[in-house]
Amino acid sequence: MSESGVKRVRTTSWSAGPGCHGGCGVVATVKDGRLVKLEGDPEHPWNQGRLCSRALAMTQYVHHPDRLRTPLKRAGERGEGKWEAISWEEAYDLIEARMKAIRDEHGPESFLFTIGTGRDIYPWISLLAYTYGSPNIVFGLSGNSCYATRISACKMVQGDYMVFDAAQWFPDRYDDPRWVQPECIVIWGYNIPASCPDNLFGHWIVDLMKRGTKIVTIDPRLSWFASRSEHWLQLRPGTDAAIAMGFLHVIVNEGLYDCAFVEKWTNAAHLLRTDTGRLLRESDLRAGGATANFVAWDAVRSAPAVWDAASQAYPAGAQPLLEGTCEVALADGGRVACETVWTAFRREVDRYPLDRVAEITMVPAEQVREAARFYAKAKPAAIHWGVPIDMTPNMTPTAHALAALWCITGNLDVPGGNVLARFAFNAVAYALPGTKSVFAPSAEAEAKRIATDRYGIFKKFSLRAQTDVTLEQIFTGEPYPIKGMWMAASNLIGGLGQDPKRWVEALKKLDFVVAVDLFHTPSTQLADVVLPAASFLEKDGVRSWWVPLQTINKAMTVEGCKPDIEIGFELARRFDPGFQWESIHDLLDDILKPSGMTFGELQEKGWAFPPEGHPSAPYRRHEKGLLRPDGTPGFCTPSGRVELYSTLREEWGLEPFPIFEEPPLSPLSRPDLAAQYPLILSTGRRSPVLYHTEHRQIPWLRALDPDPIVEIHPATASEHGIGAGEWVWVENSFGKALFKAKVTLEVPTWMVMAAHGWWFPEEPGAEPSLHGAFRSNANNLLPMGYQGKDGQGAPIKHGLCRVYKATPEDVIHA
Repeated sequence: MSESGVKRVRTTSWSAGPGCHGGCGVVATVKDGRLVKLEGDPEHPWNQGRLCSRALAMTQYVHHPDRLRTPLKRAGERGEGKWEAISWEEAYDLIEARMKAIRDEHGPESFLFTIGTGRDIYPWISLLAYTYGSPNIVFGLSGNSCYATRISACKMVQGDYMVFDAAQWFPDRYDDPRWVQPECIVIWGYNIPASCPDNLFGHWIVDLMKRGTKIVTIDPRLSWFASRSEHWLQLRPGTDAAIAMGFLHVIVNEGLYDCAFVEKWTNAAHLLRTDTGRLLRESDLRAGGATANFVAWDAVRSAPAVWDAASQAYPAGAQPLLEGTCEVALADGGRVACETVWTAFRREVDRYPLDRVAEITMVPAEQVREAARFYAKAKPAAIHWGVPIDMTPNMTPTAHALAALWCITGNLDVPGGNVLARFAFNAVAYALPGTKSVFAPSAEAEAKRIATDRYGIFKKFSLRAQTDVTLEQIFTGEPYPIKGMWMAASNLIGGLGQDPKRWVEALKKLDFVVAVDLFHTPSTQLADVVLPAASFLEKDGVRSWWVPLQTINKAMTVEGCKPDIEIGFELARRFDPGFQWESIHDLLDDILKPSGMTFGELQEKGWAFPPEGHPSAPYRRHEKGLLRPDGTPGFCTPSGRVELYSTLREEWGLEPFPIFEEPPLSPLSRPDLAAQYPLILSTGRRSPVLYHTEHRQIPWLRALDPDPIVEIHPATASEHGIGAGEWVWVENSFGKALFKAKVTLEVPTWMVMAAHGWWFPEEPGAEPSLHGAFRSNANNLLPMGYQGKDGQGAPIKHGLCRVYKATPEDVIHA
């Protein structure tokens, strides 16, 4: 603190505040306890001084007059909008008593813990849930359709998640000699400058473009990147898998793949039985053979060769056949015809000739061909996708197809390609699918996580309950009742949950609901207790979501508010008599232990990059034995190889090869609905100044994006007599919502794009309004219960609808 009462604190942005997935280095200027300025840290290697409008508006955010500043207890009926202010100690005592009563009577699994996307809440809600004894952490989107699903899908076939390479692994970024500039980046359904970055930033791609990287954009909207692309494929929403299979068709049939990688690092040579369609195992060949070992055909000996999954090796001298058929003698004395995975993979790819791809996707065949050639011939090249891949029931097969693209083109974990993303130094606070933090549920609790008995990928990788099944269980009480919910940074009614009125019914069925947030929302209005949370400027924390490893450093205090970590810590201590940490800094030290640094030591540094040779530092880690726990070269999959044929999908009774499936609510799958609702409805377009349901009360940001809009092509608007700026209804068989028309060439004639996350904090919080939660809520038009076969993905980006002009009375009374 200087004599003038001004201090400048270097910290890391995350939630609560900008709302996004964060990671930017910032400098907060605080005078006499008030934030007067937030700036980008020019020395930070990720953002290098750049900062978004949401972060720049933090001065209006942290001192907003509507911020919650004391715990509130419901004083009337739930949703009546009547509250009584109570002290933190009273709130803790009340919550402890009510939650313990539910645990004693119904079991800890009967209490849900719900979260929003990407916030710095996941570790602390995990701490709370697991010490309470519940395994049921829930993310409100149908099909859990955001980010975690793609990580699960990637881990299923590659063992790790991948991101594009903008030299973010190195302090000196583009000047590091180990890095190679991508020749091409495919931006797949991702308006990255306006979206949450997932720890990747739009300005990185702009940097690369300035240096010569060319762009391929796959998006139905004419985004900023689409307008500057070498190739723009304007596909029908929900047909991304068909485009990916078309790319594979071109690349495989024109010999544009990396044969050496396919032979050495994929399971292309493993044999499939033609009688069962399943992988041939060592146990098929001889009694006592391991089911974990696979079989190839040795072209030298003309005999089977066992792939030992433990040692990651064939017998010495074996030369596995990549393509073809063979006949193999079985342990039972029979013989079976087999073919290689690569042979079957090629046959699957050949089901997608470009004429068929064009028919499915509405993208001309020649455009697909040229874009596929451009990507395949670029060395190196990378692909990065957005939530449209997550938000389709065909999510996992689509991700499998995309993974196959970067693998067979030899762009996996190479400089400038798709690079493995791991937690810095393996220090995990915010655990994502396939990883564990210092918090974990007991085995007994984990066995009761909702839908793990139904969906293998949730049991194997995900840490969350499946959302659609969870919602149904609230109503059915089967196999066990749901009695309570903790909602932190989770606005289920305002924007996260599809079919929001059903979520209202669900919340009203519960015995006890706690909400933690910075402002009242439609969802907090349905709670029994509301706790006022703190922004990222008001807390200490850590961030290891990929690299670098960073600290969040407390810059100020807002009276009456507490950070989620402190709330979770206090209640966890009350729920668990054996709670092991004495202080929050002890807990942070424990999380950082793999790095060899304490919180204080890392705080002094600001950030730290893992050294070369560490599993969380690139490149070519599969060649160096840095990925697998046993230290052998390869990947963390059942076979140890990139799996073009998924062993786990086979085990779960699902299609083991990538495929395209028509979305369930499309003009082709439901022509009956399309006759009434002829336009394709897409939603979820990101605003550069609002993050999902947040920031509607921040004056600077609301002024830039004041109304819920629906984008309509000029020809479509003219056909319906709609002018720019007029209010229109968007309607389908599930419901309707009111939007202001933005007439624009950004969308095609056959599609509209409706903004999501809209509610109106300036309107009454009590029912029936709930801050206008249902007037312009795109989720009114989206169902729950249409998740993919494996529980992942939902039809959020590709529904059906019609649009028509609203009357002045509609606008007044809506």
